[in-house]
Amino acid sequence: GIISLVSLAVLSYERCCTMTRTAEPDTTNYRKAWAAIILSWTYSLLWTVPPLLGWSSYGPEGAGITCSVNWHSRDANNASYIICLFIFCLVIPFAIIVYSYGKLLCAVRQVSCLPRGPGRGREQRLLLMVMVMVLCFLLCWLPYAAVALLATFGQPGLVSPAASIVPAILAKSSTVYNPIIYVFLNKQVSEMP
Repeated sequence: GIISLVSLAVLSYERCCTMTRTAEPDTTNYRKAWAAIILSWTYSLLWTVPPLLGWSSYGPEGAGITCSVNWHSRDANNASYIICLFIFCLVIPFAIIVYSYGKLLCAVRQVSCLPRGPGRGREQRLLLMVMVMVLCFLLCWLPYAAVALLATFGQPGLVSPAASIVPAILAKSSTVYNPIIYVFLNKQVSEMP
């Protein structure tokens, strides 16, 4: 889950940089792509290892069919990890996504002020794709984050195992949605013979 969130943030930032840059992108240089991949995985690893070293713990989630962070422990050790996980693995990636796509939307608006041309339809399609991706991000991860925070800081038993199944499935399946969105809303991909 964390690698999915961080990858979406890195991809949104990269897309913003690529789309707002005036120079033609260098498609033969893969160093930047490899650096982004390594950064994403390293950052995610830094946030998934602490429970193995004693800062919080892993355990059964919801109905006991999947493993996740121990959301139900009420000690300070666990609560501090949950807060940090929420801030550094959900809020910050989401802020990067909002910043990047916001900047991209401003660039699209500038282009849409120009007279109608072949690029305008492409920019509007990109805008739709961006908005759908952000909406899917929110629909997948906010219910999971809310359930996790309620389980950690709410009344004991407030979140039943059955109630936590749907948010967990949404969050864990989020990696499937972006490629589907990209394929259906990217004209270059959808019009291939």
